[in-house]
Amino acid sequence: MAKKDVLFLLPYPLHKAPSQRFRVENLLFLLEEAGLQYELAPFLAEQTWAVLYRKGNVLQKAAGIAGSFLKRWGTVLFTAHRYRYVFIHREAAPLGPPLVEWFLKVSGKRFIYDFDDAIWIPNTSAENRIASLVKSFWKVRYLCKWSYKTAGGNDFLCSFARSSGAKDVSRIPTVVNTDTRYNRLKQHRDNALTIGWTGSHSTLKFIDELVPVLQELQQQYDFTFLVIADKKPDLPLERWAFCPWNEQTEIEDLLKIDIGVMPLKDDAWSEGKCGFKLIQYLALGIPVVANSTGVNKYIVAEGQNGYLADDAASWKTALEKLLNDREKRSRFGAAGRNRIVAEYSIAAQKENFLRLFS
Repeated sequence: MAKKDVLFLLPYPLHKAPSQRFRVENLLFLLEEAGLQYELAPFLAEQTWAVLYRKGNVLQKAAGIAGSFLKRWGTVLFTAHRYRYVFIHREAAPLGPPLVEWFLKVSGKRFIYDFDDAIWIPNTSAENRIASLVKSFWKVRYLCKWSYKTAGGNDFLCSFARSSGAKDVSRIPTVVNTDTRYNRLKQHRDNALTIGWTGSHSTLKFIDELVPVLQELQQQYDFTFLVIADKKPDLPLERWAFCPWNEQTEIEDLLKIDIGVMPLKDDAWSEGKCGFKLIQYLALGIPVVANSTGVNKYIVAEGQNGYLADDAASWKTALEKLLNDREKRSRFGAAGRNRIVAEYSIAAQKENFLRLFS
């Protein structure tokens, strides 16, 4: 029987997690165009995903994860041999040592490893502290070393992969489809402005760094702070709104934002972030303000598509400049859009992605 091309071992259910959606799911049409056959094998079932990051439900979580392990080993033992490559996004299983990846290595199967965060550094949520005890963060180094090819989302991640012994490393940033989805430009106006943040429950904590600045600015300016996420935060702001993340309304929701923000801490975990919030904002013509940590300082062209800010005073100054100047918001947004199309779009990274399977 002729081998098929790619088996994707994915950690999450389809259409749920940003990293998997944008680094794998949204690129699958490129494989189809290239005539490559593939199969998707998510680890977590949707029912388990629905309760995994909530407090309680311990038995349901345990049963769901146990069932996922059985299904994963069934795929590896009875399906993987039919494919030329196995593509692993982040990890083949979210808990325990890298037994699946080790088995693939010793059985001679070539696997491609892809990651977009500093996931060798512990960063678990309060709701999932028990899980953090059995997560093997150290395994990332071995996944890089054992892989046939490795794709990292930025230079920091690629450097870690090479230092771990990875033999063939490609920098492939997380990208958006600027032709068919992120293909609209924000129309900027003079009043009823919105400063916005989008992300997941794991990065909500970074908003805390920005709250004092927003509180001060709301004493002087009429704007709403919008949070688009999978979990509602509790923010001590006068005017703020929460929009549950929804794949179907994602673009419309983002276009409500006039100024996009990406606060981070200056630490190794943040160095691993791929600046995807900035890529989303700028692709839609929304100017940005962000910390200068990691890849942010490469995506943000200071004074051209946004501003970099690393303390409360610089955050306030940067946001004031954009709140007060509609023309600047429009000009920065257009420049940002051009930057994303040139470097952080699917079209710009198409050949780099397909090269993983050559």
